[in-house]
Amino acid sequence: MKSIPLSEEPANSATQVRRAIRAETGSVAVEFAIIFPVALVFFCGLLAYGIYFGASHSVQQLAADAARASVAGLDDTERAAIAVAHVASSSSAYPLLRSDRVAVTARPLAADSSQFEVRVVFNSVDLPIWSLSGLVPLPSRLIERSAVIKRGGY
Repeated sequence: MKSIPLSEEPANSATQVRRAIRAETGSVAVEFAIIFPVALVFFCGLLAYGIYFGASHSVQQLAADAARASVAGLDDTERAAIAVAHVASSSSAYPLLRSDRVAVTARPLAADSSQFEVRVVFNSVDLPIWSLSGLVPLPSRLIERSAVIKRGGY
């Protein structure tokens, strides 16, 4: 009878299980399969909120610029007309905003008539982030910001 070296002996099932547990050949693929979906959702959320905050900042800047422009008006009607005209002419300068989705109201502040408020509302339904709404929780589609200025002479 021919002797078989120890390294070539047939392994029993317990030895095979121990070898399989210690084997690392597929561990990277398994770790990637577990981590990738979580990382993908995280980065999609990061991208979506970055775009949303950019649009929100643009709306705030537009409201602040319109409020500053309205200072030139002599009365509330003229101030409101200047603010509306400024928003209409400037909203296309912001890459995340569409002029036809922007609405503006300008009037004296209800709590203090010595102040004038410009409110800008942007309907963000055209932003690409809303395709991720089932994957990532997103804020309201209407972005509303206002700016208040003190009228001079008071």
